[in-house]
Amino acid sequence: MPETIKIKGLELRFLQSKDETGGSLDMFEMIVQPNSRMPVAHHHENWEETIYGLSGVTSFRVDGRDLTVAPGETLFIPRGVVHAFRNDTQEPATSLVVLTPGVLGPGYFREVAALLSVEPPDLVKMKETMLRYGLVPVPGA
Repeated sequence: MPETIKIKGLELRFLQSKDETGGSLDMFEMIVQPNSRMPVAHHHENWEETIYGLSGVTSFRVDGRDLTVAPGETLFIPRGVVHAFRNDTQEPATSLVVLTPGVLGPGYFREVAALLSVEPPDLVKMKETMLRYGLVPVPGA
């Protein structure tokens, strides 16, 4: 059964996780609300990320380049490549995201949602959580 996790202007609907696929992949639908973004650029060494645009347009910064993903378009982010995303439009942008292999799962997003539910968020705990799950924050990238 899909699980939906809301993190401020993001909504993630997990369709498959590492637990259900024996570690083969994580797959979720991601909705990015207008003027929302990934709070900090990051990279990961243990998985690749593929994004397929379903509706709206999501803007990505990948390895210093600005790219967009519109409906029917794909973006592949290899391991170790710094990236972030945002929605600069006035309509929600929806993508299908596949992480291979599946090593992240919904647990990370649950923890981040809890950390961001308080003001101000504890940035030290946020960084610790990211690192524990294999995401390396790259502020200013």
